[in-house]
Amino acid sequence: MRKLVYFVAATIDGFIAAPDGSWDFMTIHDDVTAFMSTRYPETVPTHLRGPLGVEGPNRVFDTVLMGRHTYEPALQAGIISPYAHLKQFVFSRTLPASADPAVQVVADDPHALADKLKQQPGLDIWLAGGGSLAGQLLPVVDELVIKLNPIVAGAGIPLATTGFDPHRFDLIDTTPLDSGVVVLRYRAAAG
Repeated sequence: MRKLVYFVAATIDGFIAAPDGSWDFMTIHDDVTAFMSTRYPETVPTHLRGPLGVEGPNRVFDTVLMGRHTYEPALQAGIISPYAHLKQFVFSRTLPASADPAVQVVADDPHALADKLKQQPGLDIWLAGGGSLAGQLLPVVDELVIKLNPIVAGAGIPLATTGFDPHRFDLIDTTPLDSGVVVLRYRAAAG
């Protein structure tokens, strides 16, 4: 069965963006880009794949799930299909249908769609964010990959916005990078 993998950058205190949704305070260093390009190449946006030398067929993910706020920066830049190499699902009750058939805007329950996608053949499913969508999907997240930035933000959009509902994950891998970013990989704990 396919896995739902929440792959995201976060601060030490657990924020994925500033209160206004911006994340430019988390500088993307060359070693982070190299890690993404090598280990999770599908997470590199389509328009950057060529310049970064990311080529070939998908190896890890073939589908991405994202919330409206995660998708909107691409729209504002005139990019309606930021991950054209993936099947793209954007969860929103306010966005109209996409002009690009590779992007499906979904107003339905994300949990039901994630369960359905996990049963279909294919590569793993990338949950790109944001915090609200991650909070809704946390019960069905199989792996959590956090690019932990050496920053304390103090406030912002949390990794997963949900009420108090602890979910246990087991650490399965750590990759420290020269920039100070540590990539932490967790698997959902059994039972």
